[in-house]
Amino acid sequence: MLWDGQSPQRMSDLPPTGDHAALFRAAEGGAALCTIVGIDGSFSRRVGTQLAVAPDGSRVGDMADRCLDEELAGQALSAMAEGQPRMLRYGQGSPFVDFRLPCGSGLDIWVDPAPDTVELKRCVEQLEARREAVLRLTFSEDLAPYLVRERHYVPRLRIVLLGTGAESAALVRLAAAQGIEVEWREAGQGLSLGQPPNDLFTDAWTAVLLLFHDHEWEQALLDWALRTPVFYIGAQGGAPAREERLERLRASGHGDVELARIKSPVGLIPAARDPAVLALSVLADVVGAYEALHPHQ
Repeated sequence: MLWDGQSPQRMSDLPPTGDHAALFRAAEGGAALCTIVGIDGSFSRRVGTQLAVAPDGSRVGDMADRCLDEELAGQALSAMAEGQPRMLRYGQGSPFVDFRLPCGSGLDIWVDPAPDTVELKRCVEQLEARREAVLRLTFSEDLAPYLVRERHYVPRLRIVLLGTGAESAALVRLAAAQGIEVEWREAGQGLSLGQPPNDLFTDAWTAVLLLFHDHEWEQALLDWALRTPVFYIGAQGGAPAREERLERLRASGHGDVELARIKSPVGLIPAARDPAVLALSVLADVVGAYEALHPHQ
C-alpha cells in the first residue's frame, strides 16, 4: 500500500498476529480477555501477553503453554457465566496445586469476561493508524498494587525495502512467511536515481533497508532515510563501499551522530554471501531491534 502523504488509515492488509490478534478479536465483542499482569521469575512470554476466549471456547493468542491456554479458556468461560472477572495465580505460590508451570515461575493473570469494547476498538483504531495505544486494566489497585495495570501496544513492524536482486526477493519471501509487511521499491520501478522516495510513509516502527550492488543509488535514499524517524537503517556493502558512502554523506552535511544510525555491514551473520542467508541475517537483526523498542510489553 502506498502512502498518500497523510497519516495512514490502515497501513497493512496482513492479519494481526500474537497479542494484536487477541486484542482485535476481543474488540469484536463477545469474548473474554486474559492478560499476564505479573511474572515472578522468568517466562517465555512478556508481561502484557494476551489471550482472547470466545463463548464457544475458541482462542486467539498464545500464552506459550497449551495446557495454560486450555486452563484459561475454562476459567474465562466460567467467569463469563458468572459475569465476574477474576485474578488468577499460576505456578509458584498458586492455589492450583495440580497445575504447574514447567519453568517454575509464577504468573498473575487477569481474566476479564466482558472487556470494554469501546476501549478495545479505540486501541485497534490507534494501531491501525500506526500509533501507540494503551489499554487500562480494571482490577482494583488494592487487589494487587504491584501488578501491571496498563497494557501498552505498539504498531507492528513494517519494512521499507529499497533494492534489487535476489537478496531483496529472498527478504520479501521470508518476511511474508513471518507476517511482516514489506514495501519494496526497485531501481527504476518506483525509484529514480538521485531522487528521494517522497511518497513512502515511515514512522518509529519502520525499518529502511538498502540492498543495492550498484551503490550510486544510495546517496539520495540514505539522505532521505536519515531525515525520517525510522528505528533502523541498514545498507548492504563491503568496506570500500561503506567508506565512500560515509564520505559522500558527510559532504552533504550529515554528522557522525546521524551516520551512526546506518547499520553496515547489515545483518547478524558476517559476510553472508548467499541471498537467502543474507535475507535471514538482515531480517533477524531488524526484528531484534524492533523487539528492543518494547522489551517489557
